[in-house]
Amino acid sequence: MSQQAYTVASDSETTGGEKSSSFPEIAIGVDIGTSQCSVAVWNGSEVELLKNIRNQKIMQSYVSFKDEVPTGGVSSEPTHEHEILSGSAIFNMKRLIGRVDTDPVVHATKSLPFLVQTLDIGVRPFIAALVSNAWRSTTPEEVLAIFLVELRAMAEFQLRRPVQNVVLTIPVSFSRFQLSRIERACAMAGLHVLRLMPEPTAVALLYAQQQQHTVHENMGSGSEKMSLIFNMGAGYCDVAVCATAGGVSQIKALSGAAIGGEDLLQNLMRHLLPEYDSIFSGHRLDVSKSMAALRVATQNAIHMLSSQTSFDIDVDLGNGIRLTKILDRKEFEDVNTIVFDQCEDLVRQCLNDAKVEVDDLSDIILVGGCSLIPRVRDLIKSICKREKLYEGMNPLEAAVRGAALEGAVASGISDPFGNLDLLTIQATPLSIGIQASGNNFIPIITKNTTVPARKDLVFTTVHDNQTESLIVVYEGDETNIQKNHLLGYFKLSGIPPLPKGVPEINVCMDIDASNVLRVLVGIVIPGNQQPVTPIMEVRMPTIDDGHGWCAEALNRTYGSTMDLITVQKKA
Repeated sequence: MSQQAYTVASDSETTGGEKSSSFPEIAIGVDIGTSQCSVAVWNGSEVELLKNIRNQKIMQSYVSFKDEVPTGGVSSEPTHEHEILSGSAIFNMKRLIGRVDTDPVVHATKSLPFLVQTLDIGVRPFIAALVSNAWRSTTPEEVLAIFLVELRAMAEFQLRRPVQNVVLTIPVSFSRFQLSRIERACAMAGLHVLRLMPEPTAVALLYAQQQQHTVHENMGSGSEKMSLIFNMGAGYCDVAVCATAGGVSQIKALSGAAIGGEDLLQNLMRHLLPEYDSIFSGHRLDVSKSMAALRVATQNAIHMLSSQTSFDIDVDLGNGIRLTKILDRKEFEDVNTIVFDQCEDLVRQCLNDAKVEVDDLSDIILVGGCSLIPRVRDLIKSICKREKLYEGMNPLEAAVRGAALEGAVASGISDPFGNLDLLTIQATPLSIGIQASGNNFIPIITKNTTVPARKDLVFTTVHDNQTESLIVVYEGDETNIQKNHLLGYFKLSGIPPLPKGVPEINVCMDIDASNVLRVLVGIVIPGNQQPVTPIMEVRMPTIDDGHGWCAEALNRTYGSTMDLITVQKKA
């Protein structure tokens, strides 16, 4: 069967700003995981997962460049795992998109079969697939766009109508710049993003619908339930605490990090083969085949250890190297102690941020592929002091079902039985602020603030007759400014030449219901009712790939002369 030739718009041809104001059709929900993906839609009475031509609801997240037309895990014929790992396919795209080449997550990806090269100067990493013994360069956005084109074609074929609008799930730890890259990939694939939902938020929406059904069946009004949602897939771990009542779910706190099954896999591969780095240096064809064999064997071991206490590994790596070992579950858990400790930290942090005690939790919900790992389940049970976990949803389908529900709600679809009378009150996963008071991060909108939100903070000059200021906007929760995500910068001019500490510079940050961030700045002289200059409004993020060094260079050159400090509130 010949494959359809898909066209993907180039990155420079799309602006991401071509958005329609009306959405006549029901948006689809898409959950693109690091290793797997799925698509769902509201069919008029319930959420339905769509299947590809191989009758699969869960598909692998990869794009192969071995043929003239790139194909992905949606439309291509069944491929042996070794072929996917031969270097001709790009996967783990969710871990690469929107990251610069100084990011530790990017450097960890260098051990994968395809090529990842970095200059370590804060620009987009170079990635390439092996095609006919030559490297074919691409970008994470292009790879994701190709994959989304296939998902869109699959959905249009099954629904027998054009598909334009989409709700995508995203990790909690994604920065706004990463979200802009996701939107760019969707625009390249001809899709308009209605919502980008943190994965545990999508699960919370599904949970709210289930609780609503339970209340209707019991003919009651339903009391508020507090629940903890733990989502761990191949690339990311997310945690949320939410309060649910009557179809409304309010996110109390979020936490997340780029840890997941890929980390478990890499740690175990290096444990099984201590000479891993020396054997697999470079990207020669024979090296890729050996790496693929080890990766497949290790993946199988991890999967089997979820249902049995030990597993026999016997794999020929070529060049006279053969690996034979009996791996037990405890050894696997010991090798990955650090990863499991990080998961525990995320859960405890989320509970602490939400100011919720474990005794107040009604349900503990585990979703994602890694939720099937016994150590993960035992860990969450131990923290939450529970013997049983919530079993009302499929852990591999929960996020996409929630995204499909949001797609129907955001499309304005109503249901006569009240199945879509749902609302999720979201929260900001990361703090947003500016660089001030030296090299410090001063948050203006703090983490876990309910969205929509509007907050402001007053700053002043640090030098006499200072007439300019460099406003550098960051997102994150680290006091050290360099550890946070740079969103953008602009120079504020027109500050009246007055003694230091006299001008008041009001920096206001606004996040609307669509999660759009705007930064507004105005200069006020104490005693004056009107700002000296008109309020300046800038939509964030403003930086593009590789532009981070511009802000750093400006800061090194002008930072000390254009710095601001916070104005202490009067008692």
